[in-house]
Amino acid sequence: MFEDIHALVEFAEAGSIARAASRLHRTASAITRQMQRLEAELGAQLLDRSVKPPRLTPLGIRIVEQSREVLKRVDDLKALAAQDAEPSGLFRIGVAHPLADGALVEPVQALIKRFPKVRLQLLSDVGLVAKIRAGELDLAVVTLADSLMAPPPLITDIVATDRMVIVEKGQSRGARTPTWQDLSASQWVLNPPGCSLRTVLLGELDKAGPRAVIAAEIHNMHLQLAFIKAGYGRGLLPERFVRRYAGGAIRMVKPKGFELRMTIAMVRAGPLGSLEAVAAQFKDHLATAFAR
Repeated sequence: MFEDIHALVEFAEAGSIARAASRLHRTASAITRQMQRLEAELGAQLLDRSVKPPRLTPLGIRIVEQSREVLKRVDDLKALAAQDAEPSGLFRIGVAHPLADGALVEPVQALIKRFPKVRLQLLSDVGLVAKIRAGELDLAVVTLADSLMAPPPLITDIVATDRMVIVEKGQSRGARTPTWQDLSASQWVLNPPGCSLRTVLLGELDKAGPRAVIAAEIHNMHLQLAFIKAGYGRGLLPERFVRRYAGGAIRMVKPKGFELRMTIAMVRAGPLGSLEAVAAQFKDHLATAFAR
């Protein structure tokens, strides 16, 4: 039906079956059959054949107007799917809570400047992988425990890695490093359940003693840091974040054998068509930001 609509629009613009056939590199009889097939499909007469050459009926003129819109929509769809087309339209990006800080501002501004026809929509939330699966996001920047990947068939592109550190309220110089037993017996300020980094830490604490006491479950790292500074409990935070925001009020502690790295990754469901260029640029800008 699409080809028949295309033929109808060409007939309207060319003014005759013969000229439409020439423009489409087809025979006049082939264009005539297409007109007849479209009329049968719509159940309406589009050409007045009582005159020579045939001309559009009043209904045919209205159908042509709508057909031009259909063809434009199809062209837009093709452009959206073509990787070499100029990116445009809505691009929905999800950002995990541990990454939602000032480091994201510059990469987002760079995208806006580079792709003026793209409208960015940012969401900082939980369950971003599920939102990718449901088609609610085009791309998500998430944190994963080192060596973990998003479940297939999702595509995972690693952007950077960062070391996770156990932190506590600053103590006097020379304070001893707490043992795993000390850590297990203390209170904690952590991400809510569902965080793979939290799961790894609690697994280590469970080996050392009784189940750790979770005093606060908070998504926002800045709020976590405020509670830790106040002595509400120990926490687990990315080292780059601690060095950037904690100052001297926080001490990083390294219990024996603890080495946990966070993978920062972009997750998506598949090819993004013309928006592939936006995703690639975003990855590069993120990598630069996290390297700094």
